[in-house]
Amino acid sequence: MKLIILDRDGVINFDSDQFIKNPEEWKPIPGSLEAIARLCQAGYRVVVATNQSGIGRGLFDMSTLNAIHDKMHKACALLGGRIDAVFFCPHTAEANCHCRKPKSGMIEEIAERYNIELKGVAAVGDSLRDLEAAARLGAQPFLVLTGKGTKTQAKGGLPDGTLTFPDLAAAVTHILS
Repeated sequence: MKLIILDRDGVINFDSDQFIKNPEEWKPIPGSLEAIARLCQAGYRVVVATNQSGIGRGLFDMSTLNAIHDKMHKACALLGGRIDAVFFCPHTAEANCHCRKPKSGMIEEIAERYNIELKGVAAVGDSLRDLEAAARLGAQPFLVLTGKGTKTQAKGGLPDGTLTFPDLAAAVTHILS
């Protein structure tokens, strides 16, 4: 099985320091949905792993998160793409849960659900915590310079072997080449 793990905010859609709190605030980064469609057409299963502490902070509720993801799924489908599953952590950093990236619980759940070893599986993120969670389990970290990516790159300390691309579309072109 060909699998790819994507962070959401800053990779698929524009990020916001004030959180994406409703479907109207969810806006795709140009080329990201087309990149997901290209992955699907090449036989990849696309899954999203995203921290959503806005729930734990009381900024939005589960029905709103579902509406945001419904918009994302429909936008992908219009271009021939599909996101197979969305894994998310609703907790704040203070909760110290196992599922919140940079901890690896969410990524472990993906491996278990799909019954797959993650060695070499592409994991695309714009923050160090995205890359650390994936690399800890042997996935191949891809940093995109959208969202927080440029700041993440400037800070350094990336997991060994991290590949860097301007955006998801460029990362997917590399993956499919």
